[in-house]
Amino acid sequence: MEGLYFNSTSQDQSYDYSDNTELDDYNSKLYFIMKVVTCIIVAVGLPLTLVAIYALYSMVRSDHVVPIYVINLLITDLIQLCFMIVQVAPNVDEKIYNIFLYIYLSALFTRVYFMVCISLERYLVIAHPLWYRFRRTIKSSVVICVLVWAIIAVCAIRFYFFVDGVVTPIICAVLFLLPFPLLIFFLVGTLKALSASTSVPSDEKRRTVGILVLLLLIYTLPFLPFIMLLLVTNYYIVTIVSQTFLRLSPLADSVLYVFMRKGTIDKLFASVCCCRMDSNDISSPSV
Repeated sequence: MEGLYFNSTSQDQSYDYSDNTELDDYNSKLYFIMKVVTCIIVAVGLPLTLVAIYALYSMVRSDHVVPIYVINLLITDLIQLCFMIVQVAPNVDEKIYNIFLYIYLSALFTRVYFMVCISLERYLVIAHPLWYRFRRTIKSSVVICVLVWAIIAVCAIRFYFFVDGVVTPIICAVLFLLPFPLLIFFLVGTLKALSASTSVPSDEKRRTVGILVLLLLIYTLPFLPFIMLLLVTNYYIVTIVSQTFLRLSPLADSVLYVFMRKGTIDKLFASVCCCRMDSNDISSPSV
């Protein structure tokens, strides 16, 4: 498992190129740019994620438990940001780096399955409101979160002690790919339920669809290239795309807090509509 991510990192020792001077200079410049971008992401993402966790914690109540899943999602982002700090830190001991590596990979697995939890919760609210109303509690949500963390921890320990250079990447790719059809199913099912529902307020419809679409994008952009990287490790462009989106993903997760707040989507649509009206007024000739 360790070798998997070494092939997908931006560190100098992860590349095995020939002694081509121009190519070495290009790789050095690229690594420097990625390091600077990583430092910027950590500097912006760390306080932003902490603020989002605190704000979401204040939103948790008995009839609104989805922030619990989002908080756990943001905790995985904190783990990712800590690993990014280790990546750019100079002279890191190899054992310490490997420990953070496995913790980071575990956080990635946990992250995608908390996305599924959020999508499932939104789907049940719209498609099966009566069933969900009598079963949603903070206690049940906390139990689900503990189970997700425990299962991923067991899988991480298994991968740490039993690593196979051929089988392990395939297993990891399958585990990362499993949430993809679930996210699509929950989005499509929610859209069908919303089209037939008349009791759900329009602002709640827009907020739910916005959350599900954002989750699908947050999953698709970073993890599909990363799955390709697990299966085909010699594609340099796939490595760069995967690493770029994975490092930006903590910032994207913080946007979920915006969608969790009531009225935010309406204000966004209102501002867009106002901008369009203003542009039409300016472009229309005066009589």
